[in-house]
Amino acid sequence: MDTYLISTLAIGIVSLIIFLCLFLLPPFKASHLKEPPIVHGAWPILGHLPLLSGSSEPLHMALGSMTDKYGPLFTIKLGATKTIVLSSSEMAKECFTKNDMVVSSRPKLVAIENLSYNFTMVGFAPYGSYWRKLRKIVTLELLSNRRIELLAHIRVSEVGASIKELVSVWSDNKNSNNDEYVFVEMKKWFSELAFNTVLRMIVGKRYFGSMDAASEEKAKRCLKTMREFMHLVAVFTVGDAIPYLRWLDLGGHEKAMKKIAKELDEILSEWLEEHRKNRVLDEQDFMGMMLLILRDNDIDGINVDTIIKATTLAMIVGGVDTVTVTLTWAMCLLMRNPNILEKAKEELDTQVGNQRCIKESDINKMVYLQAIVKETLRLCPAAPLSAPREFTQDCTLGGYHIKKGTQLITNIWKINTNSQSWPYPLEFKPERFLTTHKDVDVRGHHFELLPFGSGRRMCPGVSFGLQMVHFTLASFLHSFEILNPSSEPVDMTGILGLTNVKATPLEVLVKPRFSPDCYDL
Repeated sequence: MDTYLISTLAIGIVSLIIFLCLFLLPPFKASHLKEPPIVHGAWPILGHLPLLSGSSEPLHMALGSMTDKYGPLFTIKLGATKTIVLSSSEMAKECFTKNDMVVSSRPKLVAIENLSYNFTMVGFAPYGSYWRKLRKIVTLELLSNRRIELLAHIRVSEVGASIKELVSVWSDNKNSNNDEYVFVEMKKWFSELAFNTVLRMIVGKRYFGSMDAASEEKAKRCLKTMREFMHLVAVFTVGDAIPYLRWLDLGGHEKAMKKIAKELDEILSEWLEEHRKNRVLDEQDFMGMMLLILRDNDIDGINVDTIIKATTLAMIVGGVDTVTVTLTWAMCLLMRNPNILEKAKEELDTQVGNQRCIKESDINKMVYLQAIVKETLRLCPAAPLSAPREFTQDCTLGGYHIKKGTQLITNIWKINTNSQSWPYPLEFKPERFLTTHKDVDVRGHHFELLPFGSGRRMCPGVSFGLQMVHFTLASFLHSFEILNPSSEPVDMTGILGLTNVKATPLEVLVKPRFSPDCYDL
């Protein structure tokens, strides 16, 4: 009996030790594998969606306020999905170097499925063989420095044509109104110029200014549809938060996405058919180049026509929207800071003078203009929040354990305006890029400034975008005097879709700086 009691007591003690190990040791393990802090106030099922949608601030600023409270890496729940918000240069460096491959995929969201040819578009395709092959084609055949140089004549001719058209508009209105300055809606002017330039490079067409009413109408329809695309592609639907309710399509977002996708597909199919019929011109633009490279060979089982249309759409939408948004914000900031505008014109007069037009080769000498563009990209990045990524493996980031399947959003605006990296972070000070931050670049290597992202998934069109913005802005400022028609500062309110578009028109008063004869009218 004593032996039985001893055995029972021993078993009890062992069981107690095992119990204590199971229930008391996990907290130590959890502290070793702690997860990023989660924002308070999550709703059942919906998570933090009501909190974010109810904020009076733009989303990137609302998330920036959360950073001040929870730190540079925190968790929000978008429905049932955990999403990490990254908001510091230190975290960004660790994420996009050490963990870059782990976080180089994209989540399969409803908007992306409907608007990117079922995840075929290069910017939204999952990380893998297909994406790597397509990215290589895009970077080598359209966005390489060599290709950008070969297409310089398109940029130069389109900028020159747009400036001549604007001088002509000024001349006609001045004669009728007897006024020195005329109103110009700059957002519209920039978007039409960018659209013509990018369209010529991609599909060999020019719509605006073609003197063809049908082409002008088609161009307006294209731009309107692409703006709707940029808005809808950033919509987080109820189906993303609660997949089993997707069929309800609450808000009608998916219906709108399918409508826009169909309209865009009709336009792209028309262009593709024209290229197939006109093989002689195939090597002159990107769509023709893709036909030549692919030669009707699928990539990883994806149909050639689908690949070409999806990639063409990505190049046009990305190129037009990013350039337009950056130029618009640059002009807004210059109008709000006339002293900086005057310095920019002084540099232009010194480097170019008034006897000739600007050449692209002049841009290298315009350090202050380049600083203005950098400061614009810092304060008003085209995409204040990065497109979401998805972790494909468990990993550690900033000492936190991140689980596979977690989504990542990088708050680029918050990183770009961190007071530890940028003195007077919310002030427009281009001079900082000539002094304290003169070696900081925007190409994803300096993690305190990430307007184009970083790592494998950073925007491949950095060189093209900068070339377009620098040359267009320099040419416009060199050619025209500009004034704010209102005594109030220029409105800086934006509407956040995939990019942060100015909410209202940007009307300015312009007049040529030189004699109209200088513009070869």
